[in-house]
Amino acid sequence: MTPNSQYYRELSAVVEPQMVRTLGELGFLGDVVETGESLKVELVLPVSSWPNLALLEASIQQIVPDATVVVRPMDEEELLGLRNFLRGAMAGDPGPGEHAHGDAPPKFLDKLSKTRILGISSGKGGVGKSSVTVNLAIALAQSGHDVGVLDADVYGFSLPKMLGAVNDPIVLGDTVIPTLAHGVRCVSMGYFVPDEQPVIWRGPMLHKAIQQLVSEAWWDEPDFLLIDMPPGTGDVALTLSEVLPRIEMYVVTTPQAAAQRVAQRSAYAARKLKLSVRGVIENMSWFTGDDAKRYEIFGAGGGARLAQELGIALLGQIPLDTKLREGGDVGEPIVVYDPESEVSLAFKALAATIVNQGPARVYRQELKLS
Repeated sequence: MTPNSQYYRELSAVVEPQMVRTLGELGFLGDVVETGESLKVELVLPVSSWPNLALLEASIQQIVPDATVVVRPMDEEELLGLRNFLRGAMAGDPGPGEHAHGDAPPKFLDKLSKTRILGISSGKGGVGKSSVTVNLAIALAQSGHDVGVLDADVYGFSLPKMLGAVNDPIVLGDTVIPTLAHGVRCVSMGYFVPDEQPVIWRGPMLHKAIQQLVSEAWWDEPDFLLIDMPPGTGDVALTLSEVLPRIEMYVVTTPQAAAQRVAQRSAYAARKLKLSVRGVIENMSWFTGDDAKRYEIFGAGGGARLAQELGIALLGQIPLDTKLREGGDVGEPIVVYDPESEVSLAFKALAATIVNQGPARVYRQELKLS
């Protein structure tokens, strides 16, 4: 069947969910052949066990109900063509001394890109920063946004398991295709280091690893890219401030005074690095018992005090719920598996607040009045 036929055009326009590009653009649609009264549709995929194969087959069946779908893995030339397409689509405007589609930074890093980069940070571990990152990302995706998550907590990577991502990213030479779970694309150091192996790296190695996860992953140009940052103010935070100068920082704390003071230092460090600190998220704010009463197990007011001291807004308070912890342990995020729970509604409200807040202002030197 020729590329100009109606069925071929319709099938070429099917969007691959993990790549957010059409089958035609990706070169995923092979021969479409009439066999008697039905069609044989060939999918040409990077690997035979493509994670979204069932979704693609369902989309094809919607267009051609009696279609027979066959899968063929790409040959080396086709894989190179896909890699070149992705690198070209990723590339932003080259800067001085850079070559187009070569060493130019990804377009989502451009000053005028629509992508908002949200750094989810904390001064200390144990405040539920990763749980907040996962559930906030899914809540943003559920509200219709294109969302990616980068697990930059290289010492305590946990996002793949918490997100419930069952497939590993696919590596095409120097390009990594993030995994997809619950509408969120994810890349983590945890995909490249065995669970039991500690990361004992010096600063330059960490810098290179983070730089590669940012610039060599197929993020395309999402609406939001959330960065799960390691606690504290070490090498990774310094690297992210250099690699992602447009990052908006959100500080996660708990109501207790000790956590508030440590989170405050994290926020001040971000400001010293000239990063925009946009708001405070208070986690474990209270526990609602079977008697419908709120019990403030970790105290009260820490998030509000921190926001007041920093001169920014307290954007949300997330209740304490065993389902939130249990969901993280087994890869079933609470906003997916109990969407009407008190915690899930709090995450949805937080997502809406961040969307309505809009991006941080970018002050450009060339517009400065003298």
